[in-house]
Amino acid sequence: MKKIKLIFLSLIFIFSYSVNSNSKDAPDSFADLAEKLMPSVVNISTTQTIVTNTNPFPFEFPPGSPFEDMFKEFGAPQERKSSALGSGFIIDEKGIVITNNHVIQDAEDIFIKVDGGEEIKAKVIGADPLSDIAVLQLDTKKKFQSVKFGNSDNARIGDWVIAIGNPFGLGGTVTSGIISARNRSIGLSRYEDYIQTDASINSGNSGGPLFDMNGDVIGINTAILGRNGSIGIGFAIPSNSAKAVIDQLISFGETRRGWLGVRIQDVTKEIADVENLGKPRGALVASVAENSPSAKAGIIAGDIILEFNGEKIQEMKELPMIVAKTEVGKKVEVKIWRNKKEIIKDITLGRLETSEDLAETKKTLPQDLKIESLKITVRTLTPEDIKSRELPNQTTGLVITSIANNSPLLNSLEVNSIIVEAQKKKINSIDDLNLAVEQVLKSNQKTILLVIYNLQNQRRYLGVKLD
Repeated sequence: MKKIKLIFLSLIFIFSYSVNSNSKDAPDSFADLAEKLMPSVVNISTTQTIVTNTNPFPFEFPPGSPFEDMFKEFGAPQERKSSALGSGFIIDEKGIVITNNHVIQDAEDIFIKVDGGEEIKAKVIGADPLSDIAVLQLDTKKKFQSVKFGNSDNARIGDWVIAIGNPFGLGGTVTSGIISARNRSIGLSRYEDYIQTDASINSGNSGGPLFDMNGDVIGINTAILGRNGSIGIGFAIPSNSAKAVIDQLISFGETRRGWLGVRIQDVTKEIADVENLGKPRGALVASVAENSPSAKAGIIAGDIILEFNGEKIQEMKELPMIVAKTEVGKKVEVKIWRNKKEIIKDITLGRLETSEDLAETKKTLPQDLKIESLKITVRTLTPEDIKSRELPNQTTGLVITSIANNSPLLNSLEVNSIIVEAQKKKINSIDDLNLAVEQVLKSNQKTILLVIYNLQNQRRYLGVKLD
């Protein structure tokens, strides 16, 4: 009996030792790591000229008045300088700096402050709006301390990370946290596979690095949730995804992504059942672009892409990322599901940047859509709106384009006001606002709480009684 107890206790000891040895304790301090990395993190400031027309009259026309547009042209153009702040990091001793595209987009001048020193002018080597990455070159012969990229695929949920950046223009600031989630999509760009972290990331941190405990960059801090500062949810572009884009920008000054020429959607459980697929997986081809690589290879609408170039597609969102990082002109084997069986197609990839598909996407303008319950017409907020009105980069919402005389919002809002929240929930689309209105109309209170930007770009809360 004693022997059995001894064996049992030994097993418990071995198991406990194994668990403890595999876990990593919180560091006593981040000081040594921060001291080593701070000189490679930079503060970025940009300037651009904004042109606006001023009202030549000592009064304003009512919203929607025909005289508003008629007399617009009489306004004298006024120029003013606009500035923005962001962060970045040095990856080469010669002064190559990485940041977000939205930090430097449309900038006339870019100045970079390294390690709290003097500002140095920089030029853009290449920028990519689709992944929100830009590569800059410092205009100097000085040598700089650089950091290197780590392998973001090795980053695990729960790992410690530190973010260094320039929040609110304060200069180099260090925050710490853990990786909260992987493979996040939040609707900001075409290619999304974000690392989510609870390390405090605020306005001005955009473009700054997210480091692991080895001091390697595993992400580029890009977005935050929460208008008034960090609420513990920040997002970073994984270093492995970013590095592929950065290498192309440095080599060619532009990106060269693979292109299939298909529009895809999720495979639902119902579709999987109908197709005898066993379980939902792959990417369902909704349509095929004319003369595209897929059309030439015989891909048709209704096909389900299960595997691309040897990589299995479990979810629809994986396919665009895999295709984009595949070499243009490469012949790849694509496994598809058609008529309840697998078949193979060989496809020679085209280039996304020169495709008609991307050209059409760029031509697409936001449409005016009517919200019947509110008697208003709106359109989606665009990046151009954000720039011209100097709104925070991650702002989403709906721009009001017309207000009917019988609208419950008539006396509360003006045309060109922007609705950004309803019932304390962020507005990303017209569906979000319709849903909020519907819920209010079903309630006893019948009052909707809106957050808006008015014509002076001031953020305001409004309570509006609905009929």
